[in-house]
Amino acid sequence: MKSITYNFSRIGFGFIAATLALPLAAQGYPTKPIRMIIPFSAGGAADVPGRIVTNKLSEAIKQQVLVDNRPGAGSTIGADTASKAAPDGYTVFMISNTHFVSAALHKKLPYDSLNDFTPVTQITSAPNVMVVHPSLPAKTVKELIALAKARPGQIDYASSGNGSTQHLTGALFASMAGINITHIPYRGSGPVTADLLGGQVQLAFPGIAGMLPHIKTGKLRALGVTGGKRSPELPNVPTIAEAGVKGYEMVAWFGVSGPKGLPRDIQMKLHGELLKVLKTPEMGKSLQAVGQEAAWQDTPEKFFDFLKVESDKWAKVVKASGAEIN
Repeated sequence: MKSITYNFSRIGFGFIAATLALPLAAQGYPTKPIRMIIPFSAGGAADVPGRIVTNKLSEAIKQQVLVDNRPGAGSTIGADTASKAAPDGYTVFMISNTHFVSAALHKKLPYDSLNDFTPVTQITSAPNVMVVHPSLPAKTVKELIALAKARPGQIDYASSGNGSTQHLTGALFASMAGINITHIPYRGSGPVTADLLGGQVQLAFPGIAGMLPHIKTGKLRALGVTGGKRSPELPNVPTIAEAGVKGYEMVAWFGVSGPKGLPRDIQMKLHGELLKVLKTPEMGKSLQAVGQEAAWQDTPEKFFDFLKVESDKWAKVVKASGAEIN
């Protein structure tokens, strides 16, 4: 009996020692580069602000945060990769509303969009912008709607992929405007931009970040922004609601999460370092220059609450819009 008690005590002591050692182990974190999976193509609306934030985070933690672009299938390829990564703090994932749009559009995914990830914090928020190639004879949202009604199914709109926010943004616009436009999915925002500039497609709803240079040079025409207020970077461009589609509003956001099981101390370390970076005036200016706003939650728990709301919201939006994976 004494032997059993002695062994149990040794086991208990070992467990306590291991538990106490966990925070001490994280004090040195990170000791090697961190991989940031961005589930969109390089140069797109997610990649540009993502690299701005990761560059500053690298400086703050004195370790490189390396971007790993995994585009395709409405961010599900990158999400699947992230969900299967070791929960050691050396793989993090750029999560967005596209993540929950895809969950609503797909009947089955190889991961749980809410519960197979550890929340850290939101990092940005921004509307998208409706842009057309100058060859399309529409200079306002109302003119575009009239043209689409006169040419049902003949106007194509591009998106960064089936299930992407750009896809759903266009689908909801078509539904609320009562028009028939044809969805053309691409593998990321980069190819969308290339074909928009070349006139192969005439309409898209991309993030403002990658569109600003082309709008300013007249290579693309901005008809409206998708948010509830005008963008500081495009003050003369009305919201789509202002321009004639009452009640229309779609806003994109990006955040950081880790795989399920990320240790609490590493979760809090990442959260704290990201907030320090996001709250600097320099970061605010850098993000604004690419059509984004810095955004965050005070705790990972508040971010999780935000994600639950987003999950429910996008499920309802997808159902109401009639959007489907083609």
